Amino acid sequence: MSADIGQSQPPSKYDRLIAAAKVVPPLPTVVVHPCDETSLRGAFDSAQAGIIRPILVGPEAKVRDTAARSGLDISGFEIVNAAHSEDAAAKGVELIHAAKGEMLMKGSLHTDELMRAVTAKSGGLRTNRRISHVFVMDVPAYAETLFVTDAAINIFPDLDAKRDIIQNAIDLYSQAGFGKAPRVAILSAVETVTSKIPSTIEAAALCKMADRGQITGGVLDGPLAFDNAIDPEAARIKGIKSEVAGRAQILVVPDLEAGNMLAKNLAYFAKADGAGIVLGARVPVVLTSRADTPRARMASCAVASLYANARRQHAPTVAA
Repeated sequence: MSADIGQSQPPSKYDRLIAAAKVVPPLPTVVVHPCDETSLRGAFDSAQAGIIRPILVGPEAKVRDTAARSGLDISGFEIVNAAHSEDAAAKGVELIHAAKGEMLMKGSLHTDELMRAVTAKSGGLRTNRRISHVFVMDVPAYAETLFVTDAAINIFPDLDAKRDIIQNAIDLYSQAGFGKAPRVAILSAVETVTSKIPSTIEAAALCKMADRGQITGGVLDGPLAFDNAIDPEAARIKGIKSEVAGRAQILVVPDLEAGNMLAKNLAYFAKADGAGIVLGARVPVVLTSRADTPRARMASCAVASLYANARRQHAPTVAA
């Protein structure tokens, strides 16, 4: 799947993403507490499409009742019984540690419940990389598939956290097959560095970190305002000349509040779909929302599957 995934004519960006995921092997995916129709159907549809192999973790009677009421045949799915949502999150993480699953998927529990189990210092799925979230957005009016990060996990990330947030997004972009050396715009309110707006100073520092090899695999520019990050004419008017300005593929927001508002503006004003994935843990975590369309849910599974399969292929082999 090359960078031409972002063409604005049909098939849509998500259609191409889902088609690419159908080509790679479906990976065992631990679905935590799928106890409402929306979350269970998301896993079911992705399994039917050949993108994942679900392992359902939750109160077995409730999961089966949800399937029966929703007309979903889950007789071929493995079910791991759990007493309640918190227990399901803990058992889901245990299954990852036991190498029973290669992806984790949120069901009908609160995001905080799942992420507490994922980020637990003892028994969680932490790595040496900061955990962060990426919205993979299909914006009909924009030629590129657009990444927005981090709009869901890190509330006020510091410079070191932003380094990991950017690296996570670059790795996802490259390894999931969107293309190489993505153009990364580090957003602020303005495109000039000023001591009055700390995010502009951090943006400049992050670009220098990339120059020194502390962030690799992408082309960074910042600070950039939203308009001159995604619109070539706005960049031209401001006299900004860079590979990124006007044609960004990854948007790095100053903080969660700004990112959440940006993602929701794109969803409700620009009619964008937003697939969600958490990175930096031992396995990718599919984060879906009750407001997600079925296509966005499947796209979330698709991007996680492409990323997990790529990591699997490049994992170091262990000598016998």
